[in-house]
Amino acid sequence: MGKGRILVVEDDFDISNMLRIYFSGQGYDVQVAPRGGDALTLTRKQLPQLIVLDIMLPDMNGYDVCRELRSTTRTSHIPVIFLTQKDERSDKIAGLELGADDYITKPFDIEELKLRVKNQIERAERDNYTDPNSGLPSSSLIEEKLRELMRQDDVWAYLDVKLVNYEPFKDVYGFVAGNEVLRFMALVMGEVLDELGSPNDFVGHAGSDNFVIVTYTKDVTALTKKLVERFAEDVQQHYSFIDRERGFMMKDNDKIPLMTLAVGSVSNSTRQFADIREITELAAESRRRGAAKDDTPVATEW
Repeated sequence: MGKGRILVVEDDFDISNMLRIYFSGQGYDVQVAPRGGDALTLTRKQLPQLIVLDIMLPDMNGYDVCRELRSTTRTSHIPVIFLTQKDERSDKIAGLELGADDYITKPFDIEELKLRVKNQIERAERDNYTDPNSGLPSSSLIEEKLRELMRQDDVWAYLDVKLVNYEPFKDVYGFVAGNEVLRFMALVMGEVLDELGSPNDFVGHAGSDNFVIVTYTKDVTALTKKLVERFAEDVQQHYSFIDRERGFMMKDNDKIPLMTLAVGSVSNSTRQFADIREITELAAESRRRGAAKDDTPVATEW
């Protein structure tokens, strides 16, 4: 398994290419963006576990990129290390005030940067901020978001999303293939929310085959339907040709259907919740009811 996904935002090709080659050799999945706008687009498509961000960019400065990341719910948790030629105290303070997690000055020691990257990713995982496989916010940030919901007057919906038949798939295809499905799931949720969600929507990975979405969109049904259909269609690429053709895989002489999504949801539009535990339990019960039906495994508790 890789060490994590890094996004390098740097317009100097020599530096960005050197960082890409070096960190790829260290076992990281590395993407490069030469402009701030490119970085924001890539981040929306696939969440990195850390961003190395140059301050001086051709279209917008790193401070503006960091400000946008921190003000967007789905990217606010991503650790940011500023990379800059400036070494003035005021510049460092400006970056840290915007929520940057670290700061390193050019010319830099690559071994020092490696340790800073490693420490930031490990801290996020240790504190249960991000899941190491999907890169999504995990238990601590999910709980923090739920507590925030209890204080909000805005109308929201909480979706409990489960990968049906994920564990048998992992048993047959292995842990590496299983982790690829988790990353694929994170990508699909992000793209569906970009299309049908709202800017402040939240996505989290509660653990193993369970994900959560908090959305402020007015049409939760359309979003859920799109998510289920998109997953069912695209997840087939993770199976062998034979399994795709017959529509199931074999495990211990049993036919196991291909993976699908089961989704349950609750909303504050028609009811009040006493605590965050009530939100999660009712959403899970809604999801189980939907999965128990013969039709599409989607249920809603309004």
